[in-house]
Amino acid sequence: MTRLSLIRNFSIVAHIDHGKSTLADRLIQSTGTVADRDMKAQLLDSMDIERERGITIKANTVRIHYPARDGNTYILNLIDTPGHVDFAYEVSRSMRAVEGSLLVVDASQGVEAQTLANVYQALDAGHEIVPVLNKIDLPAAEPDRIRAQIEDVIGLDASDAILISAKSGLGIPDVLEAIVTRLPAPKGDRDAPLKAMLVDSWYDAYLGVVVMIRVMDGVVKKGDRIRMMQTGATYGIDKLAVLKPQMVDIDELGPGEIGVLTASIKQVRDTRVGDTITHERKGATQALPGFKPAQPVVFCGLFPVDANEFEDLRDAIEKLALNDASFTYEMETSAALGFGFRCGFLGLLHLEVVRDRLEREYDIDLITTAPSVVYHVHLRDGTMMELHNPADMPDLTLVDHIDEPRIKATIMVPDEYLGDILKLCQDRRGIQLDLSYAGNRAMVVYDLPLNEVVFDFYDRLKSVTKGYASFDYQITGYREDSLVKMSVLVNDEPVDALSMMVHRDRADTRGRAMVEKLKELIPRHMFKIPIQAAIGGRVIARETISAMRKDVTAKCYGGDATRKRKLLDKQKAGKKKMRQFGKVEIPQQAFINALKMDS
Repeated sequence: MTRLSLIRNFSIVAHIDHGKSTLADRLIQSTGTVADRDMKAQLLDSMDIERERGITIKANTVRIHYPARDGNTYILNLIDTPGHVDFAYEVSRSMRAVEGSLLVVDASQGVEAQTLANVYQALDAGHEIVPVLNKIDLPAAEPDRIRAQIEDVIGLDASDAILISAKSGLGIPDVLEAIVTRLPAPKGDRDAPLKAMLVDSWYDAYLGVVVMIRVMDGVVKKGDRIRMMQTGATYGIDKLAVLKPQMVDIDELGPGEIGVLTASIKQVRDTRVGDTITHERKGATQALPGFKPAQPVVFCGLFPVDANEFEDLRDAIEKLALNDASFTYEMETSAALGFGFRCGFLGLLHLEVVRDRLEREYDIDLITTAPSVVYHVHLRDGTMMELHNPADMPDLTLVDHIDEPRIKATIMVPDEYLGDILKLCQDRRGIQLDLSYAGNRAMVVYDLPLNEVVFDFYDRLKSVTKGYASFDYQITGYREDSLVKMSVLVNDEPVDALSMMVHRDRADTRGRAMVEKLKELIPRHMFKIPIQAAIGGRVIARETISAMRKDVTAKCYGGDATRKRKLLDKQKAGKKKMRQFGKVEIPQQAFINALKMDS
């Protein structure tokens, strides 16, 4: 049994690429938690896609034993969190399981938008925060300027920020000492009824559902019967372990400790993140304050390229959903694409990650339809429906008005790119709320429609600022606007994968851009193909792909002109019939490229 005063629980938070995972590596290595031969870079990023893209997607935890300078050996529970805005829910729930945070800031780049967002989450959770300046061995590092910036922008006292280089290991002992001396020990009562917070759950092929818990009060032992307070389900505990990052079995977990348990739980769905776990008998009466489940904001359709792979896709999506509670799906059918799924994601990066994992881990070729957000369609009879897919839009005569989701976006950008950012936000129907300066960096706050951001806003933002801008957003609510559904017709057939909701003022330019793009992307056929963009029954743009021609008169030399005429008329009649029955093949890449258009 460990004394509470010898436990420290903390998370590492930072903007993308400021060195969270590298710092976690050094802390694990310098305390000998993992043998040198098993050590590898970004040890806690276990997914292939995390290692390949160099980003953290799942928050991961590890238990470290640290012999401090005061002669005591402390248990440190470290949670390494993602930095990307799409995975902010992973950060928020990790925060509730710990008492303090290490705030890592790159000593050359300074405070970025995601740094701010993560710090505010940590402060909301009541954390003690220790600022750490990383990468001080870079020639461009300016620790004094960044310290001042942390104080100006965030309002944290950074005079005793720790200077480190996570890559070379410089300053790591100071970080370990600061964790022990500056972060608070957890509170909890060993004799009270059991209260454990469910922090995360995932599916393991051998063990079934593995549940990560943080014990607040009481003790949980192997063999105990436990009850989930939200769902009321009861289970017997088969195994208790702590992660070092591999599982190490233990007999009990006391207050302040973080560990994992397995209890023959069949589905990850049965374990709701934020739920309170207590004993089946003599359990706690009051649940812990949970946290809001992640709300998907971006929806798109996933269809197999080969219709025979539909069952494989269903299995793959079900398995993926076991490990990712924030990903939702339901079945849908489309005239052009056949059977598939309508899936909900937390953002575009989340969508890309899920799509990559489906294609790579389960070897399925996918067609992804245009991402869309959830609109509230108010009908004339006073009812409101949620619109996830533009193809389901009801008849316009029944619609009173449409509300779209709005976000509050915070963008940090060096001064010289400010004009480009303001123009970009203006083009995306943004309303400026605030503009302030910290040194030579501007911080702009905009109210933007989510459907303008969800597509390629992040890419445009990075390209107009040469990669120097950083961006963070939260959803603020719904507002009415003049929105219409734009359909795309190829050879007079509507292609539902390409229909999208657009603002009425933008419809003509979006439609024109779409048909011009499709004209380049769809290969020529033996007959001519009209491509049209339409709103309701009104066509707003049209392009025609001309037919390929075979020279049918090549075999005629000399002789009468009527012979040639006869052959050409025959060909013309054939093309007319072909256009009537011919099927236009739209390649998969054309779908993706047509949707990636820059307005």
